[in-house]
Formats: sequence, structure tokens, C-alpha cells
Amino acid sequence: MTRTRIISPTRFPSLKSQRCGSGGDASFMEQLLLHCATAIDSNDAALAHQLLWVLNNIASPDGDSSTQRLTSAFVRALLSRAVSKIPTLFSTFGNTVFQPPADEIHRFSVVELAGFIDLTPWHRFGFIAANEAILTAVEGYAKVHIVDLSLTHCMQIPTLIDAIATKLNKPLLLKLTVVSSASNFPPFINISYEELGSKLVNFATSRNIEMQFTIIPSTYSDGFSSLLQHLRMYPTSYNEALVVNCHMILRYIPDETLTPSSPSSLSLRNVFLNQLRSLNPTMVTLIEEDADLTSDNLVTRLRSAFNYFWIPFDTTDTFMSEQRRLYEAEISWKIENVVAKEGVERVERTETKGRWLERMRDNEFGGVRVREEAVSELKAMLGEHAVGWGMKKDDDDESLVLTWKGHSVVFATVWVPI
Repeated sequence: MTRTRIISPTRFPSLKSQRCGSGGDASFMEQLLLHCATAIDSNDAALAHQLLWVLNNIASPDGDSSTQRLTSAFVRALLSRAVSKIPTLFSTFGNTVFQPPADEIHRFSVVELAGFIDLTPWHRFGFIAANEAILTAVEGYAKVHIVDLSLTHCMQIPTLIDAIATKLNKPLLLKLTVVSSASNFPPFINISYEELGSKLVNFATSRNIEMQFTIIPSTYSDGFSSLLQHLRMYPTSYNEALVVNCHMILRYIPDETLTPSSPSSLSLRNVFLNQLRSLNPTMVTLIEEDADLTSDNLVTRLRSAFNYFWIPFDTTDTFMSEQRRLYEAEISWKIENVVAKEGVERVERTETKGRWLERMRDNEFGGVRVREEAVSELKAMLGEHAVGWGMKKDDDDESLVLTWKGHSVVFATVWVPI
């Protein structure tokens, strides 16, 4: 039987300062994580155990530094991968258990979720950019049909309703269509979409807007085929605008890495965009995180994830402890999915802005510049948050980019058929 050798902290010259200091150097942590990932994927149980032992001792989920907490999330993800890949890895360790207990799933009330989203500009940035673009696109229409493909359970819609009531000159019919699927990624809410729709309809009525709310059972796993079929069956009518709002959810549609033998044009992401274009929408908004987490190589993917997810962890230092716990738990779920899962279970397949822009153009969409009114509103919103948040405009591709300490975080783009 292979004997597992426990590694001592003294073998790492900087380990003492890592444990006693503020959480240590991110580069040091990253290198340990990458070595551990390599050991796990090469089935080197002894080395994997040694590195996990070290990482578990220098990175606490309750650490004072964001680097410690970030690293702890990756340790948990690697542990989860190791357990599935090397089942015997922990069999000889007696009571030494590294795997932390699973977090309880938190289900937000609507009010709680709205407050949670307001903690950072992560989602609000896209809300504001998209809403301003939508207001411009639908002006003059008697009916507006918005298909809301979003992670945030329609949290963008109340501000849009309010803006429509305030800025557009005449009452209109607002039709809102959402998808309901058995998705298992956060954030979660504690009410049904039927209840949520009822609340939105009542709010719209209070703002003198007639609203229809439709729920379509459809899922990202097949490229929202049921939704597209529904939209084809009920095409837009005279004087009706069709707006498709895609907010951080298209990354869950399977990409080419799940079917590498198929042509890129046949990937479900491109199929979705192609069919969406055939509907001739008035406008499409696309808001996504700017990172590449699609690689089939674990080490490459882990490196990309570590160099992106430090951002949300770095932004939480000013949060109250409970806020920080919930916020970092959501990011930790993403990290575990990126690192521990493979195949169809690995749903976090974020692509860079450049790749999404290429997809949109390949499917005959053209970019539209976001108006200065949106830029001004975004600047005002960023002023409500911590120093470090910023924004840049890319004139080459008409996009707006949310930044943290100069690093790209989220991009917002607006598209029309060409």
C-alpha cells in the first residue's frame, strides 16, 4: 500500500509569515493551487494530500484577508475534485477530514435579493446600461415585449418599469416573458415565479402601465429551444418592440468544448444567437462577466479563475460579516463548479468579451453605442460604491466595461439585427 507522507510547513520558507500575517501573497497561493491541481489530475495522491494539507492550514474561509478566503474556496473545490477523482485519497487518514461541510442553500426574499444585488455594481452596472438602451429602442411603440434572460430573477425590471412610466410620454402595454427551469445555480429566491410576476404586475399597475407576465418552461441546457419556439409561435405584432435582455445567463448554454468534434457554427450558443436573429428583435442587450473559463485543461482553467475571482473577494472587505458570507458563498459555488466539475455538470463556462462580440457579429448583429445619459447615470451609481470601482468605454466595439482597480469585470453591450 502506498504510504502518504505528511508535508511540514517548515518545508516552505514563507509559510510561517503566510500563517501569521494578513493572509499572504496571492502568487504564492496560486502556485500551490496549480501544483495541487496538477497532482490531482495526474492521480498523485501523496503529493495532492501534502499540498491540500498545507493549503488547508494557511487559508481559512474566515480569514482576515481576501486572499485567504479566496484560496480557501479553491481548496474546497480541489478537495471536491480529488474525492471524485481519487476515491482512496482520504481513506487512510483516520479522523483527519479536510472536506468542509456543505453550505446551506440560502433562499432570498425579493427584498433581501434586491439589497444583496445593491451591495456592489456587479449587476447594477448592466441593469442601468441595458435599461437606458431599452428606453431609447422602444420609444414610439405602443407595445413592448421584453424577454428577460437573467440570473437575478427580474430584479432589473422594477427600475425599468419606473423609468418607462417616468420618461416615456404615453401609457403602453408591457409584456414580460421569463423562463423557468430547474436551474441549480445561485442566487436563489424563496418565492415562485408566479408570485414574483404578480408582484411585478401590481407594481406596473401602480405606475399606470398595463403589464402581462408570461412564464415559459425552458432551459439553458438545450439553448432555450422552448422559449425560441414560443417566440416563433407568437410573433411580434404591429407597433410592438421585441427586446431580449441577456444578463449573465448565456454562459450556461453549452459551448464548443462540450462537443469539440462539431463545427463551431453548430454550438448551442451560436444556434441560439442564430435563431434569435431570425426573430428580428428590435434590440438585444448582452451583459456578461469578462473572463475565459472554458478551457478543458484544469490548470489553465484554475489559473484563469484565480485571476478573475480575486476581484469579488477583494471587494467584500467593507461588508458586514453576514453580507460577506452570502456574497462569497455565491462566488465559491462558481469556483467549485469551474474546478471540481466536468462535462455537462460544469455549467460555468464564461467567455471573454472578445469571444462574445465575435459570436454576435457572426450571427448578423451589429453593436450600438450606449447613450451618454447611461454613462452619466453609471458614473453616479459607481460613486455610491467603494473606491476602486470604475468604468471604461471601448470605442472600437461600442461596449462599456465595469472595472475594479483597473481590471475588467463585467461588460455591457447593445445589439441590433443587421
